[in-house]
Amino acid sequence: MILENFSLEGKVAIVSGSSQGLGQGMAMALAEAGADIVGVDYSAGSETKQLVEDLGRKFHHIQADLMKIDKLEAIVAEAVEVFGHVDVLVNNAGTIRREDAINFSEKDWDDVMNLNIKTVFFFSQAVARQFMKQETGGKIINIASMLSFQGGIRVPSYTASKSGVMGVTRLMANEWAKDNINVNAIAPGYMATANTEALRADADRNAAILGRIPANRWGLPSDLKGPIVFLASEASSYVNGYTIAVDGGWLAR
Repeated sequence: MILENFSLEGKVAIVSGSSQGLGQGMAMALAEAGADIVGVDYSAGSETKQLVEDLGRKFHHIQADLMKIDKLEAIVAEAVEVFGHVDVLVNNAGTIRREDAINFSEKDWDDVMNLNIKTVFFFSQAVARQFMKQETGGKIINIASMLSFQGGIRVPSYTASKSGVMGVTRLMANEWAKDNINVNAIAPGYMATANTEALRADADRNAAILGRIPANRWGLPSDLKGPIVFLASEASSYVNGYTIAVDGGWLAR
């Protein structure tokens, strides 16, 4: 039956940035589908642990600074030590800095690029090596953005990094599909999370954004549940190198 192809029973998923917002929502969705979760975050992540365990799944937290890539191999090794294998990686951890391009600093450029694209690539590389060692294949899901498709305003390093995410997703898919590794991405639209709190609080900006979204609402973490489970499951076994926009129709306008 087709619904069996969406099951993640017996799978292990690493989710970066799992302590809140979209990362927490995606971790819960994967757990609902049957996966055990390895949450990687700079904070303790106790709330996500409780939510996942309330669903009857196991949760292992690894606290790490993903601005640096020196611990990535150790994170994968710890996940394998705890659960025996890894089947899914969700590269969700990210950051943003806002400033006019004319005044943008090198530090704000480097901080965003290091986490949003450098870590995404090398975390994917580390997990892909584990997939190849296991000879099981696997799923890598990167979190892109509307600014993978558009330029944006006052977010130069974020735009560069998220454009890079879409590009490197294709690159990795091209090289690793032969190893039964599916690499794809999700581009969330305007989501009601901590990152957009200031935009939603600005009446004029909020109205302008909603006026362009055909669905006429901000997205919620729950809106990513279907896409993340699809891309993590066997149902997407012939989907490679694609970025799915979950945006309420924003890009269709």
